[in-house]
Amino acid sequence: MGEAQQADVVVVGLGVGGEEVGGRLAQAGLTVIGVEHTLVGGECPYWGCIPTKMMIRAGNALAEARRIPGLAGEAQVQPDWAPVARRIREQATDTWDDKVAVDRFTGKGGHFVRGRATITGAGRVRVDEQEWVARRGIVVATGTTAVVPPIEGLAGTPYWTNREAVEAETLPETLLVLGGGAIGLELSQVMARFGVQVTVIEGSDRLLAMEEPESSETAAAALAADGIRTLTGVRAQHVTHSGDGFSVQLSDGSTVTGERLLVATGRAARLGGLGLETIGLDPSARFLTTDDRMRVADGVWAVGDVTGNGAFTHMAMYEADVAVRDILGQGGPGADYHARPRVTFTDPEIGAVGLTEQQARDAGLDVQVGYSSLPSSSRGFVHGPGNEGFIKVVVDRSRGVLVGATSAGPSGGEVLGALTVAVKAEVPVATLQATIWAYPTFHRAIGDALHSL
Repeated sequence: MGEAQQADVVVVGLGVGGEEVGGRLAQAGLTVIGVEHTLVGGECPYWGCIPTKMMIRAGNALAEARRIPGLAGEAQVQPDWAPVARRIREQATDTWDDKVAVDRFTGKGGHFVRGRATITGAGRVRVDEQEWVARRGIVVATGTTAVVPPIEGLAGTPYWTNREAVEAETLPETLLVLGGGAIGLELSQVMARFGVQVTVIEGSDRLLAMEEPESSETAAAALAADGIRTLTGVRAQHVTHSGDGFSVQLSDGSTVTGERLLVATGRAARLGGLGLETIGLDPSARFLTTDDRMRVADGVWAVGDVTGNGAFTHMAMYEADVAVRDILGQGGPGADYHARPRVTFTDPEIGAVGLTEQQARDAGLDVQVGYSSLPSSSRGFVHGPGNEGFIKVVVDRSRGVLVGATSAGPSGGEVLGALTVAVKAEVPVATLQATIWAYPTFHRAIGDALHSL
């Protein structure tokens, strides 16, 4: 092994967060080593947000066409997965080639290293035979990986995670989905709209168990309308695979079968094998705990999915900005998570920000809830088919501000914008109630929900 080289910062993992940190620090004139063993850009552009939203866009176009009868004439819909698979390859992922992303990073002055990084001590990182000493520190941005539950018989079978689902050039006739969270539901609905018979298996008593019960009901009704079978309150206990596909034995004694099996049971931080123990951190922890400057320890920052603050691209970008400002000594606001937004891109979209009603009650707040149904709004009435949704606001009565909200509907993720601002800026409820909401829009239902308080 040669002599260790000097650098200002070593960024371990160049997904969304790591690439942002590394690129901005390099542009600021620091010597930055960026290490990535898969693709620069991470999960989002290659197997997450971007390609899955292309899939969803295609599925939604089919659904809209099917709403034409009775609304605007007649329509014959013939689904074809080929253009979707082609668009994912040609437009989204360059067939899973990260040359553009690598060039973007090096173009900003970063030094790119392909390989697996091991932290060997304070400020020291090794990749194969090379070692660097980081004068300012290390940024850990290694992301998450799909959690594969220890179900008897599952290991060694050709199950799918989100990666194989996104890479599929042809769709199966039948699909079993383990997990009724956002990833499982988004992929299930797309596949169903392209003619796949889908069965979702969720251990909790409802889908989207982390969201409002009203969100779960809305999602369940939407999936049912697309012909998806959902089984809640049951767990997979045994998996077998043969030439015919998968057979899954459930905790209620029943068995379900499918050509393919998608495992969407959550994600876990990639912390093993990094050498975290050499800097006093626990490699078996679920996530890295950060302070409001994204610091994990002296000279160590963490950003993105590894922090456990929400596995979303927007959280990684937000945390990257906080870390960059701290490393460059620029000050500014620290990390604040009271207005975390999230969107499940089913149809209808389910957007949420801040606390759910239950979380607010568990936090001991004096809670008041406002609700309005989208189909009963003017825009919902005009929209007709596909108008399912609602607005729910969660108020801390003692302070007179929103602490959480959900917007479900055809543009649920877009309507969430106004609610995110309200929660983040702690806009008084009285001010929101006196706000003029344009008519006839979906977002006007926010006003309806506020007036229902």
